[in-house]
Amino acid sequence: MATLLLLRHGRTTANADGGLAGRQPVELDETGRAQATAVGERLRGVPLAAVVTSPLIRCRQTLDLALPEAEPVVEEGLIECGYGSWEGQPLKNLAKEPLWPVVQQHPSAAVFPEGESMAAMSARAVAAVRSWDARISAEHGPEAVWLACSHGDVIKAIVADALGVHLDLFQRIVADPASVTAIRYTPLRPFLVRLNDTGGDLTGLVPPPRKRRRRATRAVDSDAAVGGGAGAAR
Repeated sequence: MATLLLLRHGRTTANADGGLAGRQPVELDETGRAQATAVGERLRGVPLAAVVTSPLIRCRQTLDLALPEAEPVVEEGLIECGYGSWEGQPLKNLAKEPLWPVVQQHPSAAVFPEGESMAAMSARAVAAVRSWDARISAEHGPEAVWLACSHGDVIKAIVADALGVHLDLFQRIVADPASVTAIRYTPLRPFLVRLNDTGGDLTGLVPPPRKRRRRATRAVDSDAAVGGGAGAAR
């Protein structure tokens, strides 16, 4: 199957001020713009079959700087979690709310006041990327690479699904601003290829052209090749 690159937007004014932006139209700050430009340099040389994005301006600004020649497609399923009345508030104040430890320790039960549940956010984000991945694989082949620009909690939820872990464990996953996370979905299981990468060479994520194999070995080799070696098949 294709390779998905999950890109978190660059740092925003809310990130810098310690606020919860949610779906508010906060924009990249100077650091965030520099991060977006830098990740664009890292993505140079990676042929992208498609670029999709959350509709929020901080993601679109990130892609404008990182991939100025791309034509991103807006995917509503990648929008930030709807934090409801929590949006725009300082995190230090929210940490005093009774819901805060639920969000941190039992997020699958968290429903934000006048907002979305974290379980609903996870379900629609995972459905969106899996649908896009299947479409791109069908149209461009298993060597295709595509990119989705989204938000920290959304990316963490997608990674948790790929790892096969419960949403209640997703707070253990880190997705820093302008980081890249790579996932390959296969018919049997996903593989987390890279997580929270903020400085490595990304061209190594492009799969090599598939070699023809004899029919007797195809079923045995397919999963191991994606997972990165024979050890993955054991």
